[in-house]
Amino acid sequence: MSAGYHQGYQQQRRPMPPQRPRKKKRPGRTILVVLLVLLLAAVGFFFYVDSTLKRIDALPDYEGRPAETPGTTWLLVGSDARDGLSQEQKDTLATGDAAGRRTDTIMMLHLPDNSGAKPTLLSLPRDSYVPIPDNGRNKINAAFAFGGPQLLVRTVEGATGVRIDHYMEIGFGGFSDMVDAVGGVDICIDEPIKDPLAGIDLPAGCQELDGPQALGFVRTRAFATADLQRVQNQRKFLSALFEKVQSPATLVNPFRVVPLMNAASGAVSVNENDHVWHLASVALNMGDAQSGTVPIAGTPTVPGAGSVVQWNKEKASQLFDLISKDQPVPADLIAAPR
Repeated sequence: MSAGYHQGYQQQRRPMPPQRPRKKKRPGRTILVVLLVLLLAAVGFFFYVDSTLKRIDALPDYEGRPAETPGTTWLLVGSDARDGLSQEQKDTLATGDAAGRRTDTIMMLHLPDNSGAKPTLLSLPRDSYVPIPDNGRNKINAAFAFGGPQLLVRTVEGATGVRIDHYMEIGFGGFSDMVDAVGGVDICIDEPIKDPLAGIDLPAGCQELDGPQALGFVRTRAFATADLQRVQNQRKFLSALFEKVQSPATLVNPFRVVPLMNAASGAVSVNENDHVWHLASVALNMGDAQSGTVPIAGTPTVPGAGSVVQWNKEKASQLFDLISKDQPVPADLIAAPR
């Protein structure tokens, strides 16, 4: 080939464009995107659960209702509602087949605005003998049977002078499902408990209770002091349950928190203006609350009502006055009766 050909060939060749540098992999950005997607999914699920909560008009206004007080006060109710339970579930949970709803558990939870006061979880024994509007004096759980949540709230407000701000009710099946959703709850039992009516036969000692066992534990009255011991067990178990709920092992585990939220949405009834974030405040404060029972004067037998629980008027009045004023409650004022 001639020299001219080589020269022309070289003139026709164009220099290659410079290669663009490869983009560096940024794992941090990928992780951020994944976390953002998970956060959006969690928020979406959170609002979905809120939309599925059962809401009822539990806090009606009426003439003479206590004025708004500082702090936030909940009425927590455990009912024996069997709605939606199959016969197999009723047998497993030893609930029986009674129709309607009654209140096996009535508690007041006060969350203070006062930084010097602790949350207070107070049991109101279901046999407490109190005035029920338009129904004379009777056991406090009769108010629920006579007029549902509205009459129960009105009865509690009338007997205590404390305004109820929020309401939560849970039935048999929902309680059991929530316990199973968190993988069971550890509890220590001082004495063996055997109660065929509650479907339990538990040894003494520390142990993990599943849903049906937990339901039997908070229901049984197979004790010398009957309901007075039961309300202590209920507070003890609820504190342990909510401590498990707020633990990292539950909150960061989707296999725990998703079933828990689903169980709660299908089992919990709240007032019309209550939301999931209100329930979260209960879970976060329950474990830190000081707990006890309204001061008791005695357990006489009353014609037409049977064995009832009478409050100590002086101490109960002092207690509810402190709560209504958002003041610290002395531990000995709500100590378990001996």
